[in-house]
Amino acid sequence: MPTGDREDPYSAFNFTVEIDGIPVAGFTECTGLNTETDAIEYRTGDLDITVKKLPGLKKFGNITLKRGFTDNHDLWLWRKTVLDGKTERRDGAVVLKNEARTEALRWTFREAWPRKWEGPAFNAKTNEVAIETLELVCEGIEMT
Repeated sequence: MPTGDREDPYSAFNFTVEIDGIPVAGFTECTGLNTETDAIEYRTGDLDITVKKLPGLKKFGNITLKRGFTDNHDLWLWRKTVLDGKTERRDGAVVLKNEARTEALRWTFREAWPRKWEGPAFNAKTNEVAIETLELVCEGIEMT
């Protein structure tokens, strides 16, 4: 029997990225929001042939951000701090918006730094947007 309440899934294209609390220019793609825990197997002599599994180290995926290349070089300058041996760790968030463009979900990441920056691929035969890619490593992801 219908209740009248409907919960549609959120659209994946409606998101923003914040770094140190400041919204960064719109990204076309964000991947890598994942967590995993290693499983440690062990067996003691008083058990039968069953292997016990305990939670081990927590791991957080690398977050990959893609956006159209502009004259804003902030992401490159952040990456350059790592290249210069002066790594700057920053906190940030990926914010999913609902249809009214208000915040629906937030994935907060902490202690992130740019592991990889990739410039655009050039091809004179197409009219595609020049895309830059930034891969961030982080030490924690929480969904709120």
